[in-house]
Amino acid sequence: MTKKIQDQAITSIERRNFFNTMGKAGFTAAVVAGAAGALVSTEAAAAVSKEEAERKKAAKYTMTIATAYVLGATRSYPIMQLDFKENIQNLTDGQVYVKLAPAGQLGAGGHLIQKVQQGTIQAAQHSLSNLSAFAPVVDLINIPFWCGENQKFINLVHSQAWKDQVDPKLEARGFKALWYVCIDSRTVAMRSGRDEIVHTPDDLKGVKFRVAGSQILQQFYRLLGANPTPIAWGETPSAIKQGVADALDPSIGALNIFGFKDVLSSVSFIQAVPDAQVFSCNLKWFNSLPEDIQKSIELASEITSHQNIAKVPSARAYAMYELKKNGVKFYYPTEDELAQWVAKAGHQLPVWDKTKIELAGSLEVFEELLQAANTPGRYYVKNV
Repeated sequence: MTKKIQDQAITSIERRNFFNTMGKAGFTAAVVAGAAGALVSTEAAAAVSKEEAERKKAAKYTMTIATAYVLGATRSYPIMQLDFKENIQNLTDGQVYVKLAPAGQLGAGGHLIQKVQQGTIQAAQHSLSNLSAFAPVVDLINIPFWCGENQKFINLVHSQAWKDQVDPKLEARGFKALWYVCIDSRTVAMRSGRDEIVHTPDDLKGVKFRVAGSQILQQFYRLLGANPTPIAWGETPSAIKQGVADALDPSIGALNIFGFKDVLSSVSFIQAVPDAQVFSCNLKWFNSLPEDIQKSIELASEITSHQNIAKVPSARAYAMYELKKNGVKFYYPTEDELAQWVAKAGHQLPVWDKTKIELAGSLEVFEELLQAANTPGRYYVKNV
């Protein structure tokens, strides 16, 4: 049997076992079996299906957790959704069954956040930037060069200052932040055909830079001399290919999993803003649970956060490996070059004061959060 025929046979078996498992035990059981590599074997798929059915039947509570990402995305984009499911189920002693809804099955971004807020689903993973439309305070993280480095972001979201100043404002909007996901810093990624490597802000002068709807990020790129061009995420790959935009800023993992590896020429790691994510939960539902279950879910969140932090370097390395195969070059600015970026657009500039006051409440509160970002806490995560 040739390798091609063998691969086709394996794919056929996996597909058949996926639908058989889904029919008997549901979608979550099927995707769990797929993530475990159990779909090649009918017996293994049946065992996973049986375990999922037993867990679901024995549980007192079902917790739907939705994301926009396939389970395998953790290899280069460490959101750890399967680990989170396992941790919640095990640490609640089986009292909570987690029903996963990955790959945009229930939507993405603001659609998921709205479903969490309304209680349609119990929890979801999404960016802090998308959450800012519902709770503006979290948009603070998009002010450049104060928490863009991985370590500073982790210091910040695990600090007492963040718990005191930010989490209550999330709760006032109906959300409980279960855990904040460290992915990596946003980048400056240039499209193929624009083969210059970005060293300093001068290299971005006049560059058509794709941005999301964030007014803060648009202001940031204007300060750098670029031409910020708002483009919806779903339209971005074609916009980059067609030259509608020359550059974009997702983290290296996002560039890989969303299919940009064959349309880029270079990526520069300026570490200005974090690609910050969070698993949010409907506060009313969480508070309705017995206290011991609440504490177990919080412990599961803390453990999954540890796993996420440990995964960041290897996820980045895999994403870079994949992009390098397509000829993408990487650049790490020197200290002097980074200083030029900060001088041109950093948080210390008076132009950001109005934004700080609007989002944090006062400059004093922002300074408290800034100090927290620069104060090492319990957790270590590797920067780029």
